[in-house]
Amino acid sequence: MKLSVEEVRRVAQLARLRLTVEEEQRYARQLGEVLAHAEQLRELDTSHIPPTAHAAAIPNLLREDELQASLAPEVALANAPAREGTAVAVPKIIE
Repeated sequence: MKLSVEEVRRVAQLARLRLTVEEEQRYARQLGEVLAHAEQLRELDTSHIPPTAHAAAIPNLLREDELQASLAPEVALANAPAREGTAVAVPKIIE
């Protein structure tokens, strides 16, 4: 698929890019080649291939959630530089 220089200019404008004349011509050629490869892929019959989220089958490696006791506030805040009740005190950054 051939891409015109005007189309490249429009895409560059949408992307807020400033291109030289040489870049416009080079990108028109390069993007045209990319689109030609995409057109070739459209010709492939993929109706027998199931949709996948990953190229390889990956089992779920996450463990089951287990209920556990949490840390006591004194233990959790033992190294906090400043405390306010059972929370870490931090400087205010938003008025």
